[in-house]
Amino acid sequence: MIVKSDRLSLINFKKELISQQVMEWFKNPDLMRYYTNSKKAITKEALLSSVEKGSSTGTNFTYFILHNRTEQIIGTIKLGPIIKAHKISDLVALIGEKIEGEKGIGTEAIELGIKLAFDIHDIRKLFGGMYASNIASIKAYTRAGWVVEGVLKGHYLENGLNEDRILVGCFNPEYFKDREIQNAKYAPWYEKNK
Repeated sequence: MIVKSDRLSLINFKKELISQQVMEWFKNPDLMRYYTNSKKAITKEALLSSVEKGSSTGTNFTYFILHNRTEQIIGTIKLGPIIKAHKISDLVALIGEKIEGEKGIGTEAIELGIKLAFDIHDIRKLFGGMYASNIASIKAYTRAGWVVEGVLKGHYLENGLNEDRILVGCFNPEYFKDREIQNAKYAPWYEKNK
């Protein structure tokens, strides 16, 4: 176990824990709609290759999200690519299994990812982006303490239509003052989407 909360733990990604059920997540069009920009299918071989390459170069680390009560793997957290010169990284959470009657699992997983990134990997700033229509993801990240830093207009081409990319960031308080974090918020987006 790497980090733990009341309901969840992040554990090391191990080949033997990749079940058929885990691989089904990567075939689910609803889950994959926002997960991969390349739109390429993710096979077990491709997944293992990506995880092994990232780990060996120290630029990408993938962890399983374990539900403490059921002891079921319910998703993954990917930290990377890490840009070591600037101590920055993306952080991607994938929740593949829903836990009946439990809300906020995605936010809790992201909070664990933040703890992992800041406390263990000494990341200065986390960044990422998501489709503007991915409201659930935007809410999960901002509830976990991320801020919307900007918008890339028409960044994605989705079903022949332009779609904005919402840029988000999370700042390690060891490196940033509260004022810097507050000033990072993209005011027009916040005002329009309160």
